[in-house]
Amino acid sequence: MNGPDLWQMERALHREGVALVCGVDEAGRGPLAGPVCAAAVILPEGVELPGLNDSKKLTEKKREALFPLIEEKALTYAIAFASVEEIERMNILAAALLAMDRAIAQLSPAPELALIDGNIVKGISVPARSVVGGDGKVAAIAAASVLAKVTRDRLMLTLAEKYPQYGFENHKGYGTKEHYAALEKYGPSPVHRMSFLKKFYAKR
Repeated sequence: MNGPDLWQMERALHREGVALVCGVDEAGRGPLAGPVCAAAVILPEGVELPGLNDSKKLTEKKREALFPLIEEKALTYAIAFASVEEIERMNILAAALLAMDRAIAQLSPAPELALIDGNIVKGISVPARSVVGGDGKVAAIAAASVLAKVTRDRLMLTLAEKYPQYGFENHKGYGTKEHYAALEKYGPSPVHRMSFLKKFYAKR
């Protein structure tokens, strides 16, 4: 069973007459490399997704098991990216919101309301509400968090094959000791976010 708490907000919105509510979340705001990924999901009311939770609280194995289940049971879902170039040009927050908006735009049917994880909805082109800690409160946001995290992790495995010296398969681009040691030794790759490495290189 999903804890009833994950449906509370959506049920209240359905009672208010909002039928199509999508949950939106992103993965990859913190890493030093790779794009940011976002997903948007509309779930049928009360659908069973055993073990669904904020992707950060799930093991990789559990996320991988939930991924096809969410794809199968969602009314509609979409996944989108904002590139390293866009992150550098705009800033990470604006790029994350851009990726979210891209994902929402691909949903069919279109949502009447988007529930966005976090506290900012700037730049979202449909009616939207922010939900702080939404990936632990709203089923559709939790589902979106799983789709975004798994998709981004898989992309980082592909980048690991292209740039094997950085160990992306281990840390997915986050700033681990191993990652910083590789940057020290090899310098940055084309998929590194230079704005995230300013302090690191300034120290050197």
